[in-house]
Amino acid sequence: MTNERPITDWLPLTKKEVEKRGWDELDVVMISGDAYVDHPAFGTAVVSRIMEDEGFKVGIVAQPNWKDDLRDFKKLGRPKYFFAVTAGCMDSMVNHYTANKRLRSTDAYTPGGQAGFRPDYATIVYCNILKELYPDVPILIGGIEASLRRVTHYDYWKDKLMPSILVDSKADILVYGMGDQPLRELLRLVKKGVPFSNLSTLKQVAFLQSRSEELPKNKNWETVEMASHEECLADKIKYAANFKIVEVESNKWQANRIIQHVGDQTLIINPPYKTMTENEIDQTFDLPYTRMPHPKYNKRGAIPAYDMIKFSINMHRGCFGGCSFCTISAHQGKFIASRSEKSILAEVDKVTADPEFRGYISDLGGPSANMYKMKGKDEDICARCSSPSCIHPVICNNLDTSHKPMTELYKKVDANPKVKKAFVGSGVRYDLLVDDFNKNNEDGNHDEYIEQLVTHHVSGRLKVAPEHTSDATLKVMRKPSFKYFHKFKEKYDKICEKHGLKQQLIPYFISSHPGCEEEDMANLAAETKDMGFQLEQVQDFTPTPMTVAEVIYYSGVHPYTLKPIKTVKTKEEKLNQNKFFFWYKRENRDWIRQRLQKANRPELIEKLLGDQDNGNGKPMPKWLEDRRKNHGKK
Repeated sequence: MTNERPITDWLPLTKKEVEKRGWDELDVVMISGDAYVDHPAFGTAVVSRIMEDEGFKVGIVAQPNWKDDLRDFKKLGRPKYFFAVTAGCMDSMVNHYTANKRLRSTDAYTPGGQAGFRPDYATIVYCNILKELYPDVPILIGGIEASLRRVTHYDYWKDKLMPSILVDSKADILVYGMGDQPLRELLRLVKKGVPFSNLSTLKQVAFLQSRSEELPKNKNWETVEMASHEECLADKIKYAANFKIVEVESNKWQANRIIQHVGDQTLIINPPYKTMTENEIDQTFDLPYTRMPHPKYNKRGAIPAYDMIKFSINMHRGCFGGCSFCTISAHQGKFIASRSEKSILAEVDKVTADPEFRGYISDLGGPSANMYKMKGKDEDICARCSSPSCIHPVICNNLDTSHKPMTELYKKVDANPKVKKAFVGSGVRYDLLVDDFNKNNEDGNHDEYIEQLVTHHVSGRLKVAPEHTSDATLKVMRKPSFKYFHKFKEKYDKICEKHGLKQQLIPYFISSHPGCEEEDMANLAAETKDMGFQLEQVQDFTPTPMTVAEVIYYSGVHPYTLKPIKTVKTKEEKLNQNKFFFWYKRENRDWIRQRLQKANRPELIEKLLGDQDNGNGKPMPKWLEDRRKNHGKK
């Protein structure tokens, strides 16, 4: 299918492709750490298509070589207006390293899954090269790496505090969060001849100015000052207190401007836009994407991230969960921006028209699968709210959690004659579907949704994320008690039994999270084993910038209470916690027995290992194992 389309259907990657469009120069050159996949799930494509939609001539330099003579950075020439730089869909350090700081061997955003095609701290590296080559051309940075590193932040990989990414990158302006709205406004001003230095009143941007200069005047904004970068370096508690300011202001409809001094400069972060309307988000998703990687990658192998989402549909942005370890709400916002049914169904038609489509949509979802169309019943209350989560510690009584719009949309997708099955591959917030936790189910719409989900949209496995079993750890995570997972599983099992389905429930868990101790992991292993799980979908906690959990990890205190929370930090401690997930592996038995003996927890030894060994850590003889089975003992 790729070869049937003219190369000009994609945005240009080479000078030759620029010339094929009849262009003498480009207005904007986009530098990206990802390969160019022209699909609405890839930020580089979205941003570039928005610029094109605003009448700009855009070229992309994807995964430039930063180690040679830098010809990649020069190949599209000097842009008329500015360079736009992004590290890609992931923070480059999360992309490169595991939770134990081991280098990953693959990169899902590169052809063939090959690692090594982007540098560490990609945004900084790319910007410094551009400033050296084109010192007078402005640079705009954005994407998740820039967005979540916009203020003083702890970098897990260097194990130290770093200033705003604007300092080290020397970029002129930073667009944070989902950049559709600020980018369109910025483009319109730039086209009118407004220089970058005069964009100081644009919403949802950050920039640096001399500390001696007066703050830009704006009668609509109050200004909140955070502890300076230097104060944060000297005092971890001040750093922790800063985070609360950033998170609260990021989640307001009518937010304040934030400032932070760093050296002889002042970082200024203007308030965000209000959540995108249905028309605005449709405008982004309805742009003329080819929905395919650029043809230049045809001989280099598949791009794993693209293969995973090729036949998927993103229905909304944002997440009101506010989980402590997650960056989704920090980047996409806590308020949900939902696409119209018309836009989604039009995308379904595009997906089903692909010659390689075999009838199966891999995911009909979003950051959390079941938040589509959910918002406040009285939006005046939302306008005054500054809570980081709408569902923790309890579900807000102003939140409309009706699953009816999703249920109806699923049915309409199913009615498409070319769709054999549309799966929901995104994680489902099961707590929204448990009546004991979510009381807003008077019309039974939650039950109708889960029946529709389980009977029509599960590919043999449904992913949910309880994350832990310890209530103390879950409180730090901003997640509900594990007792609600038990209740959800009961409901799920009943529906499967009713319809004769053998579908697995796949729970996700995290080890080494702040507030989690080794005994909590042993209890987690015992409780999940008792429920019949042999855990696979598990991960070790990674402190990523702009999360509550990262602040706790570095400072030792919770940013909202400033009270201490214990966190394991050494590689050995983290590996030890992770081992409890794999109690069923023979090589872990002796170690688990010794740790639990030391903790004086014989009942946990029996629960975890009682049916696997004969009491001395050695494998049970087959005759004894058979006798136990015959007596019905476990």
